[in-house]
Amino acid sequence: MYTSNRTAQIPKSAIHEMTRLSKQYDDVAFLSWAKPTSGTPEHINEAVITAIKNGVTGGYSQSEGLPELRDEIVKKLKRDNNIIANPKELIVTVGAVEGLMASVLSVIDPGDEVILPTPTYSTHITQVKLASGTPVMVPLQEDNNYRLDIEKIQDAITKKTKAIMYCSPSNPTGTVFSEVDLRQLAEIALKHNLMVITDEAYEYFTFDGEKHFSIASIPEMRNNVITNYTFTKTYAMTGWRVGYLHSSEQNIAQIKKAHIPCAICAPVVSQYASIAALQGSQECIEKFKLGYLTSRNLMCKRLDRLDSHFQYVKPTGSYLMFPKVLGKQGEDSLSFCKNLLSEVKVSATPGVAFGPTGEGHIRLSFCVPEEMINRAFDRIENYFDRKGL
Repeated sequence: MYTSNRTAQIPKSAIHEMTRLSKQYDDVAFLSWAKPTSGTPEHINEAVITAIKNGVTGGYSQSEGLPELRDEIVKKLKRDNNIIANPKELIVTVGAVEGLMASVLSVIDPGDEVILPTPTYSTHITQVKLASGTPVMVPLQEDNNYRLDIEKIQDAITKKTKAIMYCSPSNPTGTVFSEVDLRQLAEIALKHNLMVITDEAYEYFTFDGEKHFSIASIPEMRNNVITNYTFTKTYAMTGWRVGYLHSSEQNIAQIKKAHIPCAICAPVVSQYASIAALQGSQECIEKFKLGYLTSRNLMCKRLDRLDSHFQYVKPTGSYLMFPKVLGKQGEDSLSFCKNLLSEVKVSATPGVAFGPTGEGHIRLSFCVPEEMINRAFDRIENYFDRKGL
């Protein structure tokens, strides 16, 4: 079989490799899955059942999404993101991932460079490569709570740079990039006429007084940003595969050219679920957030008991954290995670999946029941005891 260089250069996903290996074992304690275990709120499920019974979910929608849904998104963007939008500036996508892929395809040509503050979501790196672009990975300041390094981002810009792509709150570090830093990033983008592509999947889950800031709320950035959101994390709808993106009308016209051959439209049944999510009570979001905060605190407490083995930055957003594995155990994060799985049946995600600066770390998810966290850490403690470490 002939394989394109485009796909051949992409290594096997370490995240999905761990998922595959985990299926070989019973009674695995999962800290690797970035998906809520709480289940989709019932009022959303009920609305979808009604839509199915009414026979409105079996066909395509407009490629940019149902008009009623886009009207609701306009209200949400104004209320929660301080973004003044209109329905023509929106595309409903197959999760945030498809929107991000369409965004990248609409912005770069083969050989163009995209700056990625890393560690970052592994899919962002892959998407740039699939578009035959070059990911330029600029390290975050790990010793400063994974803050953006604005100076290094500025220094990384070349004649080939076309975009800066980031996620905040961050997957995998749990960092919430500050408004101050994002405004500086906007100044750089405008100075060099770069596109900023954002992934704001965890926008509602911030802790300790941190606030999420959407760079698209800066009026001058209107033509220089493509903002991607998702229902999947906010409303525990990962399996529904539905998100949306916002940009200027002139950008949307180009993004749609990539969106249509990738998806035609987002699943219509999921679009009706999204309408119900936006129109219904938002109490579920606060409930999820409080649950994640409790679980985060528990995970930090358990990591503190292993301070000779792990060093971590307390996450102030998302439901993920990225502890550093101390000593030789952390030299190869994939091997470390494989050993945890095979020896004590704990599934974690190797940090190398999130860029070179992720090596030596593991990603842990705290969107799981407290019982799962305790079970996993009891086993991790046993793992180090067995090795006499």
